[in-house]
Amino acid sequence: MSQPAIVFVIDPLQSLNPKKDSTLAMMEAAQKRGLRVGVIEDGGLSWSQARGVTGWVRWVSIDMLGNPCCIVLAEQTLPLRALSAVVMRKDPPFNAEFVASTWLLEQAEREGARVFNRPSAIRDHNEKFSIAQFPQFTVPTLVTRRAEQVREFLEAEGIAILKPLDGMGGESIFRLHKDDPNIGVILESVNKRGAQTVMVQRYIPEIAQGDKRVLLIQGKPVPFALARLPKAGEHRGNLAAGGTARAQALSAREVEIAETLGPVLAQRGLFLVGLDVIGDYLTEVNVTSPTCFREIEMQTGFDVAGLFMDTLLTVLGLRSQQGAG
Repeated sequence: MSQPAIVFVIDPLQSLNPKKDSTLAMMEAAQKRGLRVGVIEDGGLSWSQARGVTGWVRWVSIDMLGNPCCIVLAEQTLPLRALSAVVMRKDPPFNAEFVASTWLLEQAEREGARVFNRPSAIRDHNEKFSIAQFPQFTVPTLVTRRAEQVREFLEAEGIAILKPLDGMGGESIFRLHKDDPNIGVILESVNKRGAQTVMVQRYIPEIAQGDKRVLLIQGKPVPFALARLPKAGEHRGNLAAGGTARAQALSAREVEIAETLGPVLAQRGLFLVGLDVIGDYLTEVNVTSPTCFREIEMQTGFDVAGLFMDTLLTVLGLRSQQGAG
């Protein structure tokens, strides 16, 4: 394949929102740099002894002013090792099918494909529980299946946040008060009567100033965070839960967290990471499909997708054919 080609593993193409989707921003940045851009939609990965890991690739052209903004030019099935890079951008839930896709992509790596983020690293870094590796930046936290331990933690803290380990977009996150009469039913719902492991954390009042997304690209922080502010009466800042977004320069504490975690995570093969920080505390390490590129660029002018693509081209040993657009 003479023209360098980057393919993105995504959810269905029509599900991408052109106004805010970070994957579309990456694809547009790749196209501006003279790369051939393709997508492999959910279910498009296969393996056989004869061909190895292949993908049903839809080659696309991006025009963010067009309707639709993404035009399919051609379709073909080809080995992933024939591509310059594969970027994994499939959204959670992190279910059995998500894990299967990491198995296929990991096999593709063995066959010579370049995959970002590294599939084994995605699989090994639960976005909630990974904070346990960096306790110097976290609030008191408990991970358990035992409801009585959750109650003991809540009694000690007074107020706490309860969430499942596999949630996304603020789904099933509860703020609990120790005297809340609904504790039992909430625990039954999230903990599924002891069948599902949950995380409970000390409540951080600084959520009122936003749940801040700090992006790392190859271990280095983007200079702006996106503070996701809860709407009135809410405790979740997630944009999917109705929060509003405010881009702002990184604080000294956010720089400290980013510069400590960045080299460690990059060495593990996590090229793009989204750290969630509330107040001075790390609350999540997002590795599946971190977002907020568009919001940061719209509010600050900083081209996050351009930085992502230029850094990726450097790692791949490819030169940009058209600059930063």
